[in-house]
Amino acid sequence: MTPAEVETRIRDSFAKQTIMQTIGAEVLAVRAGEVEIVLPFSDKVLQQHGFVHAGAVATIADSACGYAGLSVMPMDAAVLTTEFKINLLSPAKGDRLRAVGRVIRNGKTLVVTLGEVFAETGGTSKQVAMITATMMVVNTGTGLRD
Repeated sequence: MTPAEVETRIRDSFAKQTIMQTIGAEVLAVRAGEVEIVLPFSDKVLQQHGFVHAGAVATIADSACGYAGLSVMPMDAAVLTTEFKINLLSPAKGDRLRAVGRVIRNGKTLVVTLGEVFAETGGTSKQVAMITATMMVVNTGTGLRD
């Protein structure tokens, strides 16, 4: 696939994720093996201390990793998250969060990814989370497995 086709595929799929619409996240950038997602600060995604909730941080991190995996898949394949581990390094606060997912290993049945989440405020950036995620390759021609 061409870079334009990959970007269209990622953005079209992302638009179908209603959770992303609900929390206000958007795709910032798509490159082969790497996707960036941003989440603007909103009082709709906070926990009780005023920080962005860990669930929202994990949601954009997982999706950035999943879409990084999808960006290197052929058209008849997709990915599903099978596991992830996230480290929350610092309270998530700022003007927006930016999650960057990267493919570390693209295998026949599993794709291993690494993601980082940064809190950005007024031109400064601070890492607030790190995720490792494993994606299962799914043949879309035969449908998704239960």
